Amino acid sequence: MLLLLLRRATPALRTYTQPSARRATPQPPCTPPLSSLLSLSACLGKKHKKSRWLELSEGQNMDGNVEEILAPLRQAVKEQGELVRQMKAENAPEVDVTKAVAELKARKRMLEAKELSLQPKDDIVDRTKMEDTLKRRFFYDQAFAIYGGVSGLYDFGPVGCALKNNILQAWRQHFIQEEQILEIDCTMLTPEPVLKTSGHVDKFADYMVKDVKNGECFRADHLLKAHLQKLMSDKKCTAEKKTEMEGVITQMDNYTQQELADLFVQYNVKSPSTGNDLTPPISFNLMFQTSIGPGGNMPGYLRPETAQGIFLNFKRLLEFNQGKLPFAAAQIGNSFRNEISPRSGLIRVREFTMAEIEHFVDPNEKVHSKFSNVADLEILLYSSKAQTSGQSAHVMKLGDAVEQGIINNSVLGYFIGRIYLYLIKVGVAKDKLRFRQHMDNEMAHYACDCWDAETKTSYGWIEIVGCADRSCYDLLCHARATRVPLVAEKPLKEPISLTWTSILTWIRCWSISLTASHKVVNVVQFEPNKGTIGKAYKKEAKLVMEFLAACDECYITDQEQLLNENGEFTIETDGKTFKLTKDMVSIKRFQKTLHVEEVVPNVIEPSFGIGRIMYSIFEHTFRIREGDEQRTFFSFPATVAPYKCSVLPLSQNQEFMPFVRELSDALTKNGVSHKVDDSSGSIGRRYARTDEIGVAFGITIDFDTVNKTPHTATLRDRDSMRQIRAEVLELPEIIRDLANGVTTWAEIESKYPIFEGQETSKKDTVEE
Repeated sequence: MLLLLLRRATPALRTYTQPSARRATPQPPCTPPLSSLLSLSACLGKKHKKSRWLELSEGQNMDGNVEEILAPLRQAVKEQGELVRQMKAENAPEVDVTKAVAELKARKRMLEAKELSLQPKDDIVDRTKMEDTLKRRFFYDQAFAIYGGVSGLYDFGPVGCALKNNILQAWRQHFIQEEQILEIDCTMLTPEPVLKTSGHVDKFADYMVKDVKNGECFRADHLLKAHLQKLMSDKKCTAEKKTEMEGVITQMDNYTQQELADLFVQYNVKSPSTGNDLTPPISFNLMFQTSIGPGGNMPGYLRPETAQGIFLNFKRLLEFNQGKLPFAAAQIGNSFRNEISPRSGLIRVREFTMAEIEHFVDPNEKVHSKFSNVADLEILLYSSKAQTSGQSAHVMKLGDAVEQGIINNSVLGYFIGRIYLYLIKVGVAKDKLRFRQHMDNEMAHYACDCWDAETKTSYGWIEIVGCADRSCYDLLCHARATRVPLVAEKPLKEPISLTWTSILTWIRCWSISLTASHKVVNVVQFEPNKGTIGKAYKKEAKLVMEFLAACDECYITDQEQLLNENGEFTIETDGKTFKLTKDMVSIKRFQKTLHVEEVVPNVIEPSFGIGRIMYSIFEHTFRIREGDEQRTFFSFPATVAPYKCSVLPLSQNQEFMPFVRELSDALTKNGVSHKVDDSSGSIGRRYARTDEIGVAFGITIDFDTVNKTPHTATLRDRDSMRQIRAEVLELPEIIRDLANGVTTWAEIESKYPIFEGQETSKKDTVEE
């Protein structure tokens, strides 16, 4: 029935007037509003009190084959994806395309929610039990807890701090050392002009509402959605009303400030904690604002990302790299976002650690020399096409994805492969990791391609790493704002003869003809009348002159048209506006011969959210011992385990202490982090305590260690709980090799005898 309704609904979805007439002619009164046409759930809801679509989207348990259950949802996504593509191809009004895209996203979310609800129950982590372990063993906890705590801020305890440091150390080894990336460390305080240029000051915002009495703040879209879901769960809510509210939720991402305000009034939304009235939604910038210096004359912000510091130091980094492309720079550090409603633990916080790479590459040479190293990796990819067609993600070789154009270029593909290998290395489950491609409407206008590494958690699929080809946008923006050319020079060597338009828009766009070891360029630039401009603007004339010198051909051509039509045009620079007339400026065209080519590099940007990676590792490695529901542990890879091993004397007998001290010193010299537990608890209880914080291996000093020569001790593997026996002098190197991935536990078991029980006791004498 649903498929039949979908087929009937499809023609209606496509009955908007053609773009050729749409812009000039109002929509006929008899045609239903586009917003209602675009909401399939609304269409179906009007025909049935409880539609099959709504039942599926609400995640009710269904019998039968999983794919049969998902088929109608996939079909709905496919229909809407085709509609969006058709509207874009026919240049439909942007507002209508945006609404259609919002509906597409809503259908995608419903499909994904249903897929997650059908996953096996044993695939779902016991989040309550896991979070109890994390808090009890002080992996991390809410900051300022004894003062009541502050949401979105967390303190890491000894175990969490060690785990985080090991994750970052593995990142440095995997990327900075193995890829020979240049690491820098920039200040967290950023002057306002930098973030104004990057777009953060104007666009980095969400809508917020406040409790009129106590000032408590809520993110407007989240609060409205929660309120509507509460109303829909009421048994007295009619099917028609549910359908109406479902449509509102579907379009949530698309509402303007005024439309949100109207909806808050329409549905009588109050503060969920006090029941008080709320203010109308206001735009709230998510950056923490401050002032630099005692006078308060230099506004600034705590950085919302680490990338801008790398872009601003591009010239110094290029010089350090002997002026050669490609090269990469990286930075690890804290960033800050003043989230209105932080939630979900480490997933959405106000202060977080990022690790970002900016790989600068010639836009005409986007081929990575080491791509073959990762080309055969089979990775779960969720392409843009699959998403808009209602298909699932599927496993694919990276080499095939690049060859088929699914991934834009091999440089981007190489970093996707390296990200995948890193995440698996630090403990992300392979079967709960995918790379999702941004759809066209998700990507910034300047981006060529963008993929997110996403992990499946109890919160659904969450983004933990973004990998974007950002073209040359950031460098161009800062070059224009500062009038400092952020370019690399490339000598012309090969005999070439072709024509194209250069991207060197920091100062001009050139049509280029290349011959032999030089090129002849057609230059277009402003020719200012210094006397006239100086007379008109006096001390500020310098600002005008500098601005005109930094304009690109595209801008100059546009202003030339205004100059010819109106006799004048205006420019804005340093927050000031200047009017320029024909007697102040003219356009000059001439040819110039160059022997080097200036290149504005494109940027491939992998951006890692360390807190989100940590949370994913927590969920993916959390285990409960079979047969004992109370014994929980984290199965961290030895590489990132907070402590590589524990040293446990069988009891508090003083005969064990010299061996404990000897082992501890030897482990330290081998760079192996360890924890000595000589408390009075039983050895089983102490094993459980160290397992609970993810200690990978355990050394036990027993009476055989004391009574026999050569002196031996047992080594226990956390996950299998199996033990071998080896000489005390060998153990530090064995654990070091296990922790560094040089050897495996299976190889150790094949080399050393399995421990089955202690052979001597306290009363036995030392064997000669």
